Amino acid sequence: QVQLVQSGGGLVQAGGSLRLSCAPSGRTFSIDTVGWFRQAQGKEREFVATMKWTGGSIAYANSVKGRFTISRDNAKNTVYLQMNSLKPEDTAVYICAAMSGSSGYNSWGQGTQVTVSS
Repeated sequence: QVQLVQSGGGLVQAGGSLRLSCAPSGRTFSIDTVGWFRQAQGKEREFVATMKWTGGSIAYANSVKGRFTISRDNAKNTVYLQMNSLKPEDTAVYICAAMSGSSGYNSWGQGTQVTVSS
């Protein structure tokens, strides 16, 4: 079993930057893929970014491409989502996730609120 603990987020003005962190623990050796999702109030959860736990195979939603960067610090065993040029429409609860095996994302973080003011 994998546990994910998130940190970061908060309130920022449009055009600003924030960085989210996600620290897996437990059976981290079983992680294949990590990702970030977000859910705005009244909307369905949507994909933001993903990467292989060992690096590579990075992909982004079109809405964040060129502004957000997913990365991993191997020494800290932490995954980051660097968010630049933030827009009010980026306001949402951001959730990190991990995929172990072939059954899709099966571990989820607690979520963190990101609010972008205009």
